[in-house]
Amino acid sequence: MEEIHKQAGMFLELRQRLQTGLLILRSDVAGDPSEVTVSGGESSLQIKVPTRMLPVALPPGVALTEGSCRQVSNTGEEGLHLRLRLQVNQHTEAPGSVMKKLGVKKSYSFSCQRCRERVLTERVFQRVLPLPNGNWNTLVEDWCCHADPFANRKLLPRPGDCLLGDTYFLLLRDSQCDQTLRQEPSPAHIDTSHNQGSPQKPSRVTSVLCRACGAVLGETAAAETLKLYITELLVKRSDEDGEAIGNQHRWLFLEQTIAARLVELSSTQSMFRFSLQTPNGKAFILLWLLNSDSLVASLSWPDVCGDSSISTGDDVSVHAEHLSCGASSAVKVLYLPCAPSPHHITDAWEKDVSVHPLILPQTTCQEVIQLLTCSNLSLPPSLRRMNSYQVAFMRL
Repeated sequence: MEEIHKQAGMFLELRQRLQTGLLILRSDVAGDPSEVTVSGGESSLQIKVPTRMLPVALPPGVALTEGSCRQVSNTGEEGLHLRLRLQVNQHTEAPGSVMKKLGVKKSYSFSCQRCRERVLTERVFQRVLPLPNGNWNTLVEDWCCHADPFANRKLLPRPGDCLLGDTYFLLLRDSQCDQTLRQEPSPAHIDTSHNQGSPQKPSRVTSVLCRACGAVLGETAAAETLKLYITELLVKRSDEDGEAIGNQHRWLFLEQTIAARLVELSSTQSMFRFSLQTPNGKAFILLWLLNSDSLVASLSWPDVCGDSSISTGDDVSVHAEHLSCGASSAVKVLYLPCAPSPHHITDAWEKDVSVHPLILPQTTCQEVIQLLTCSNLSLPPSLRRMNSYQVAFMRL
């Protein structure tokens, strides 16, 4: 009964590149295909079930191919499965992460995402440069016929620099940092970051915390260098209205931030498998990006409350006999938790150089596994697993 309660009453996944869609209606919503009618409107779907009409808003350029709806299965336990065909004239573009938005000679402020307190203000960068990818030292060793000239050397920012890692910024400290940030020693760990070369001996790391709420924002990369994670900060230009993003729920912000980075890394570096790791280099979650062209929508039934991970869209209308939701862009991932005990697949992934490490604070890794689990539980049971992996959607 608990599993049925968590499963969405209506689940819709549309694939823009394949121009197909799958609509699943739980058995207590519609048990007979003859009771369901699916029609298309202008950037919308109209789903008629016995008790009500369910409009689903679609992005511009995406429409239903009339007469394409057909039943593919109907099980008493899971419900009715309907296959759709789409007409896609304009693909929805994935929004860029904060990494793509940073530019030179513009003023930026950095705020703690949890408490919205500003921790860095009026930062104007003369250079915004990407750091080498997480496996760069392995590649150097494969291509160099002599000793690695970069071993044990850190890549650190100069004044006016912002260096971009996969999940973090490297910035220089300034006098303001003493009023907004505090430092706290962390347990010793083995540093396996890309700019440290091969794993080193255990070293003491100093965490950087928000002075206002105590949230871990990053750590010190060197005496005067801050390593701040993109999942912990709100970044906006001084001339930009940050009210909308500032009011985002923590999970939505986290979900969109990580999903956007997965899409960027997959498109720029052809990376599709990722190991989410804590700063001590220990794998926490294995993530496999399947696709980034999905549009998903779901509604609980009879309760109309958006699922915390799979989107019902930000615009949900409720009337006595009328429900509506919007289909949101999302990435579909396979995931495998590695904590508290590692999975046998973890060893194979750790030895594979095509698996891209992504470092995040341990509390953030724990939040990610929670939002992935919530997404998974809201899916129909037949969609929750793929071989040894679990399935989830993350909004863009």
